[in-house]
Formats: sequence, structure tokens, C-alpha cells
Amino acid sequence: MTEVRPRVRTAVPRERRAGNSVARLVVWPVVGMVVTVVAWWLATDVSALVHPAVLPPPGEVLTAFTAKPSLLLGGMVETALEVLIGFVLSAVAGILIGLALSASRTLERMFSPLLVGINAIPKVTIAPLLVFAFGWGQQPILIMVFLLCFFPIVLATTAGLNAAPAELVELARSLSASRWQAFRKIRMPAALPQIFVGLKVAMPLAAIGAVIGEFQAGAGRGLGTQIIQFGGSGDSATAWVAILLVGVMSITLYYALVLVEHLALPWVRETTSSR
Repeated sequence: MTEVRPRVRTAVPRERRAGNSVARLVVWPVVGMVVTVVAWWLATDVSALVHPAVLPPPGEVLTAFTAKPSLLLGGMVETALEVLIGFVLSAVAGILIGLALSASRTLERMFSPLLVGINAIPKVTIAPLLVFAFGWGQQPILIMVFLLCFFPIVLATTAGLNAAPAELVELARSLSASRWQAFRKIRMPAALPQIFVGLKVAMPLAAIGAVIGEFQAGAGRGLGTQIIQFGGSGDSATAWVAILLVGVMSITLYYALVLVEHLALPWVRETTSSR
């Protein structure tokens, strides 16, 4: 019988690991962006498969950006502030609601169906009502961001707290740990990766909520307002610049949140497998 020998994993040099990290974080996203732009150019400028009124060629979009950089970047800053404020409010409220639902089975049974029903309501339908109730300006936009963001945060917080390792919870009880000590030492650290999943799901939704709110209530110069104004006037190239800036803003905020998770939860990288 052939002897089966265990496979020995050789240590990967630090320089090689650093190179792989750079490739994963920088090189491959750049390659993907280049491929996307080339496909966009082929579809709009070379083969004319897409009408320029729907999607202008990359050159026209770049020219439109260079014609109004301060206006467009200022709109991105305004929308980003709305996204951040609404996201922080929804994160605080969502985590607190998730804590309450995980602490009481009665509260979870009472209010979980209500939260699901609120989340199922198409938010576009209530945007005009928010404008009617709160007027033009930032307040209905922040409410729209909040409504789109808070449910995945509540769900992730509740699921993470309820999924704490049973053996560790029993160990804490056997050591006569108080409920607060078990929560602080076991349940909350175990729930943090799941909570960050909910936050990362909510971050792009915050950008969507801000743009939808600006469509209806934008009295300023945010990107949503600019999309409506330039698109309505037939300037599709500038409207697409605003659309692309929404994407750039969302990517930046999302990976900023990933960086926060990377710094706040160093033990996750050590206890989970990576590809």
C-alpha cells in the first residue's frame, strides 16, 4: 500500500504576498476598467450599436467633464455628504434596533414582520410624500437614504448576534459571566463580521437613496439634480459624467468601509481562509 504523506504548505515570502496584494487591489481593477472602456468605445464610437443620446462615446463624456469640472465635482461632494450623513444615521439606528431584536425574542416576533413590510415598500413611491411633508432640501434626501439602508444593517446585526458560537456562550455561563460580559466579550466580537457585511450592503444603497432623493427633492446641485437637469436638456454626455461620478463615489466609500473593517477586525483575516 502506498504511504500517503501529508502535504506540507510552504511559507510564501513576504515580497510575493505584497506583490499579490498589489495585483489584487490595484492592477486587476485597472485592467477591468480598461476592458470596460474599450468595450464602451467599440459599442458607441466604432460600431455605433448604441445611440449616442442613450450612451455617448467615451471621448464626448471626457470632454463634457473637462468643460464643467468644478460644477460636477462640487455636486459629487454634496451628494457624498448626504450619503455619509444618511448612512451614519441608518447605521446607528440599525445596529441599535438589531441589538434590541436579538435581546428579546418577543420584540423580534412583534416587529420583524413590520420591518420586512417597510423594506418591501418601493421607496420611489414615497419620495413625493417626503417632499410634501418636509419640503425641498436635504431632509427628505436623508430620510430616503435612511429608509434604503437601515434594513440590511438591522438584519445583519440581528443575525450576527444570534449566531454567536454556542460553546463559547456556554463557557461564559459556566464561568458565571454576567450577561453584559458575555455580550461584550463573545457575542459582539462574533457579530462584528456579519455587521460589516450589512454595512457594506447598505453603502451602495445609500448612494442610490441620495440620488433618488435628489431626483424628487434636490434643490441644490447634487449629482441626482444634475442628472435630471442635463438629461432633460438633452446634454446626455454631461448627464453621463454625473452618473459615472455616482459610481466613483460609491466605489470610494465602499472601499473606505472595507479599509475600516480591515483595520478594526484583524482577527478575521487570521481565522478565515482566503483565495
